[in-house]
Amino acid sequence: MGNASRRQYETARQLWAQHERFPFEFVLTVGDNIYGDESSADMHRKFALPYEPIIKAKIPFYATLGNHDDRSQVNYPLFNMNGRAYYTFTRGPVQFFALDSTQLTQDQLRWFEDEITRSTVPWRIAYFHHPIYSSGLRHGPLLVLRAALEPILSTFGARVVFMGHEHFYERLHPRYGVYPFITGSGGELRRGGIRDGSEAMAAGYDEDNAFVLVEIEGDTLRFEAVNRLGRIVDSGTIPRIDK
Repeated sequence: MGNASRRQYETARQLWAQHERFPFEFVLTVGDNIYGDESSADMHRKFALPYEPIIKAKIPFYATLGNHDDRSQVNYPLFNMNGRAYYTFTRGPVQFFALDSTQLTQDQLRWFEDEITRSTVPWRIAYFHHPIYSSGLRHGPLLVLRAALEPILSTFGARVVFMGHEHFYERLHPRYGVYPFITGSGGELRRGGIRDGSEAMAAGYDEDNAFVLVEIEGDTLRFEAVNRLGRIVDSGTIPRIDK
């Protein structure tokens, strides 16, 4: 998302504008946080400045790394990674698992399985960069990653996964009880990037930049995909347990 383009700044302004009606408490990133140079001036121009109102409101960002990101970002205070490329945190009834899909080691997989096995909260959500499901023409799903993660996600009750890498928005049909989203157009946009006639896709949007607002109340997750101009391009609900 961090390319310092006009579109990134406009999308960031729209994200903050939505806070008035949808008072989100934190922001997740799905990697490719910063494109190109990552000097202090670049980090300011590509992250701190576009999201300044959110940062000043003390709304934290919880980042993951993408293939364009320098690994030094794990120490950037505003990304709240605390020196770790993968980590977990709990907010209310949800435990989040930020994974490092750029270097998915056996140690990380063991850590993820151990952590999600121990989870006692009703909702479990994972987020990472490379998509394990995708209708993208440019990249598509990373099948090796899917083979490693899908058994853990489905067996231990991860209800939702958020992914990036593809520069568009996509909601895919659930697989083994997991509801996948691609939210990769916060700064970069790939128009016409979604494959026509994809049976895996429940909804897609590649005409403009977009982000996703999520609210969890009880056994229901509500979501809205909002574009750069404030138009809701997809919305719906996900139950905690399929009936």
